[in-house]
Amino acid sequence: MNGNGNGTNSTQHPVIVVGAGPAGLLLAGDLATAGVPVTLLEKRPHRTSNLSRAFVLHARTLEQLDARGLADGLESVGRRLDSLRLFGRLTVELGTLPSRFNHLLVIPQYEVEKDLERRAVEAGVDFRYETELTGLAQDADGVTVEARGPGGEAHRLRSVYAVGTDGMRSAVREAIGLPFPGRSVIRSVVLADVRLAEEPENLLTVNAVGDAFAFLAPFGDGYHRVIAWNRARDVSDSEPLGLDEVKEATRLALGRDFGMRDARWMSRFHSDERQAPAYRVGRVFLAGDAAHVHTPAGGQGMNTGLQDSANLSWKLAAVVQGHADAALLDTYQAERHPVGRAVLRSSGGIVRLAMAERPWELALRSVLTTFLDTVGPARRKGIGQITGIGYRYPAPRGAHRLVGTRVPDVALEGCRLYEALRGGRFVLITPEAYEGLGAGKDRLAVERWASDRRTAVLVRPDGYVAWAADSADAATVEEAVARHLGRLRAGRTRTPWPSR
Repeated sequence: MNGNGNGTNSTQHPVIVVGAGPAGLLLAGDLATAGVPVTLLEKRPHRTSNLSRAFVLHARTLEQLDARGLADGLESVGRRLDSLRLFGRLTVELGTLPSRFNHLLVIPQYEVEKDLERRAVEAGVDFRYETELTGLAQDADGVTVEARGPGGEAHRLRSVYAVGTDGMRSAVREAIGLPFPGRSVIRSVVLADVRLAEEPENLLTVNAVGDAFAFLAPFGDGYHRVIAWNRARDVSDSEPLGLDEVKEATRLALGRDFGMRDARWMSRFHSDERQAPAYRVGRVFLAGDAAHVHTPAGGQGMNTGLQDSANLSWKLAAVVQGHADAALLDTYQAERHPVGRAVLRSSGGIVRLAMAERPWELALRSVLTTFLDTVGPARRKGIGQITGIGYRYPAPRGAHRLVGTRVPDVALEGCRLYEALRGGRFVLITPEAYEGLGAGKDRLAVERWASDRRTAVLVRPDGYVAWAADSADAATVEEAVARHLGRLRAGRTRTPWPSR
């Protein structure tokens, strides 16, 4: 589908995504895989560098990538981290996470983007690099996008829906008039990609003292990313940065600078906490950093954006293809905005603990870290939030207790759940053989529990429970499937599924 034009012609595109970072690539790939033509606009040239902002994939994100057949490949490239020590005394053990991915995966963002881009290309996404959004307007029937191409030529694209995944300074968010309230939390954080003469003892090295904090992570190519802060160097982002300043901040926080040398990139930045009040305005949506930004503490930025896209993509596909009412799209705001708010709170809390200076602040940090280290429920809740597996979505009144909860990678008779989810399908898990919904296999997989569990569960494409029943006959199941997927041809065998 060609959208080139002279500024007066327009071409219809079902969905336009603006921004080819991780969130945009996953969203566009999902839509194309589901059979929805999608155009992806990116103002940067095509993969010009290996600069990376994020370095960690959490369990919930790895589960989402597993549902797309990508997790195992990324696991082979990245490096597992089973525990993390913070503030010199709090040990975060991940081996007990109720997930197939009971660890952190340390991997540069560009490796994640590379796999997501390959998948999107194979699915048929129409990529437009060096194409910048210059205007956006919407009406009752669709969205008109104005863009400028690599040669300065004007394009006018017409779509049914548009999604802004174009980062903190989102042109899409500005075009639809949404504010981005919040504030800067910390200024003059320094960042450098360096070689180290001394290899750190741990895969991730992080610590904070009263006047400084520092973080080290490997790229895997002989370079390490350093993020550090020195309270004594509170200067503007435009102030020149030298390697000696990075070394000094690192020595303050970690006790040594590991023989840093050969910096290939250095910069200074400030860290904001901001969230758009709405993730949807009419036919336009926001995801990732366009919707929320926060401190890098906890490594939740890329992960939250990818999970936004996993939530939105199947809903957009269902509505565009006529399988669901447009009201389904309202659940994106209801489900993801509270998660974004919670991420701002948790990442902000970590960085404020790291910046503690006054005696009472240091004492509070000591009490909190001791509490989290020794009280199991509090520790599990904190780890569940940071890794993403602890969130559940709102459920309608009177719904089964499981509705809205994340489903782990349970064993089914012929496969794992996240294998069955591949292709953006719903998965109906039943206790008895059931062939009545054999039609529509491109949108629904029907599987049996590998155990003797009796609950019938309909799992959404993003791995959350859409419907469940402790006992149900075939007609009840068919009605639930029809409600969530639209009408599929189904038999009417009345097999009862009593609870135990």
